[in-house]
Amino acid sequence: MADPSSYRPRPGEIPDSPGVYRFRDEHRRVIYVGKAKSLRQRLANYFQDLSGLHPRTRTMVTTAASVEWTVVSTEVEALQLEYSWIKEYDPRFNVKYRDDKSYPYLAVTMNEEFPRVQVMRGHKKKGVRYFGPYAHAWAIRDTVDLLLRVFPVRTCSAGVFKNAARTGRPCLLGYIGKCSAPCVGRITPEDHRELAEEFSDFMAGRTGTYLRRLESRMTEAAEEMEYERAARLRDDIGALKKAMEKNAVVLADATDADLIAVAEDELEAAVQIFHVRGGRVRGQRGWVTDKVEEVTTGALVEHALQQLYGEESGDAVPKEVLVPALPEPVEPVQEWLAGRRGANVSLRVPQRGDKKALMETVQRNALQALALHKTKRASDLTTRSRALEEIAEALDLDSAPLRIECYDISHLQGDDVVASMVVFEDGLQRKSEYRRFQIKGFAGQDDVRSMHEVISRRFRRYLAEKERTGEWADGEEMTAGGGIALGAGGPALTGAGTAPADGGAPLTAEGSAPVDGGPASVDGGPASVDSGPAPVDGTAAPLTGADVIDGALKDDDGRPRKFAYPPQLVVVDGGQPQVAAARRALDELGIDDIAVCGLAKRLEEVWVPGEDDPVVLPRTSEGLYLLQRVRDEAHRFAITYQRTRRAKRFRAGPLDDVPGLGDTRKQALIKHFGSVKRLRSATIEQIQEVPGIGRKTAETIAAALAGAVPAGPAVNTATGEIIEDEEPGTTAGSAGEPVSAGLPDERRGQET
Repeated sequence: MADPSSYRPRPGEIPDSPGVYRFRDEHRRVIYVGKAKSLRQRLANYFQDLSGLHPRTRTMVTTAASVEWTVVSTEVEALQLEYSWIKEYDPRFNVKYRDDKSYPYLAVTMNEEFPRVQVMRGHKKKGVRYFGPYAHAWAIRDTVDLLLRVFPVRTCSAGVFKNAARTGRPCLLGYIGKCSAPCVGRITPEDHRELAEEFSDFMAGRTGTYLRRLESRMTEAAEEMEYERAARLRDDIGALKKAMEKNAVVLADATDADLIAVAEDELEAAVQIFHVRGGRVRGQRGWVTDKVEEVTTGALVEHALQQLYGEESGDAVPKEVLVPALPEPVEPVQEWLAGRRGANVSLRVPQRGDKKALMETVQRNALQALALHKTKRASDLTTRSRALEEIAEALDLDSAPLRIECYDISHLQGDDVVASMVVFEDGLQRKSEYRRFQIKGFAGQDDVRSMHEVISRRFRRYLAEKERTGEWADGEEMTAGGGIALGAGGPALTGAGTAPADGGAPLTAEGSAPVDGGPASVDGGPASVDSGPAPVDGTAAPLTGADVIDGALKDDDGRPRKFAYPPQLVVVDGGQPQVAAARRALDELGIDDIAVCGLAKRLEEVWVPGEDDPVVLPRTSEGLYLLQRVRDEAHRFAITYQRTRRAKRFRAGPLDDVPGLGDTRKQALIKHFGSVKRLRSATIEQIQEVPGIGRKTAETIAAALAGAVPAGPAVNTATGEIIEDEEPGTTAGSAGEPVSAGLPDERRGQET
């Protein structure tokens, strides 16, 4: 525990101007971000007598090891920078609202030639109109099903649409009148887009125009004695009214507003938001947060506004925002909201009438959400705390292991040997800290040597990070012109204090592709343990599930680094030999303050170094259950990576060895010749006929294919048919992925 006086800035160092400040811990990780109208007055509050501080504030300042700040010109800039840093650094002592689910939206893809109506979750895309959020996806589908009678907009996926266009036959919705069937040309792109715009207008609340239009057409049809058409229009009007009834009018003046209510106690707070558009409740969502700092209701509202509108712009920010208490001061927040919307925004507390009554309804929802959350979490917190205490007692640890790292080795008969590292903090998965490794030190199957190598590499990186951080220099001067000025300790930064990542690309939550389109790296990032920042084996295959791998970040930017934080407990998947290898690796590095244990699969025995007999935990033990979860997660993560590497190796074809030949030109060659077999028999002049292939490239391709040994016959795994005209990995779209006939299929299932 640090003494705040050890890093307190000297008198006169802190400017008396607006700015944003950051507290960092001993590992240089940002643990708290705040803003102030006067940095001098605000920071002075943190360095008073500890007994006078709020318990949570006292915990924060004693956890911190340094403080630094950035001077800005206005309070609005301070608000914007604070939001950016909280999102960037994810400080543990800041208020962070946790969305309990990914809320579904009704989306109209106006960015496509034929706009599509569908349910969408996650990040919003440019050119798509969103309505919601809704509490349940089925509520969206029910509404859409009613509206398709009147607005028969396309709802099918791109694959279904292309297949219908190819066959000339629409899907079922096209036959029953719930789709205008643009796939087969029944409607022009312009008319279909107009239909989608009318659908969007109706969902936005402009309903009266369409009802009056349909009623007029129904009356005309009846007067002309076209009773069947009149009956259809009558049913359409009924469908629209039924869809409107799902969102009852709550504000008679067709108001566009968001209502935010807060329910709180000493430890937690729940926020509920009602989205009202055109006087009707169009969506609802909520968050829950731990109150890790002393915070008022107005401050909670300010954080909620940042969370809600930080990434929004234009009409997504309503004209009016109703809250239970105003932030202090309110003017910068209103100015920030107006900047996001591009027009004035009214931020106020409702005092009377329908808006106050609706705010009371939102408040009741917030109270119920907080009560439900506390009921769920009480059991979960108790169980996790008991599990950590049982592990500490069984392994004779000084304290509960708040950070546990588990390692597992996976291979297929000695091929594609990889390892995984998973992290649990406070008994919960910390997927942003997961890492994966390729075994490089030797070839073949040896789990003990592999474990020793992985532990050595991981903790050499930890020691290297410690050495790079070093001791912080005292007496740094504040930079001029609004740059970062440090207190007692910490290197000076400039501008907003952000630094680029040194490579590495995070994967998406679904693990389908790197966020920025870059390759995912192994070894915890693009930098290998023993060498400089070089990629390991090029790119790694995508992960599955919800695996997220963060890229490496520079050591002075406060964001999580690859291996900067040590665990209290290292768990290995295996018995006594693997445990001994892990302990030996730590001893060789001079690390003696990290406990090691292993969990053997057969009897679920817990092995510790230097003991001939295992520690046997009761089968009903919460501690044993937590260790099993950690071990099983490491095994899943490792075997997933091993399978992706193996699949990538099997999919490799002869063209992959041709230097300078990218995916686009490979596909063009295969499309032109049909298969690698035909390409191999082609002349240089024939190869040059492919667009983008010059003579030099054609000669390189011909030479590479002439030197390659033709593969054996390929087998279609779906039908068992031998494919004679194609080579493995050279064509796309076959019924099953071709696999070399020489690969013994019985090797499947022997992964470890």
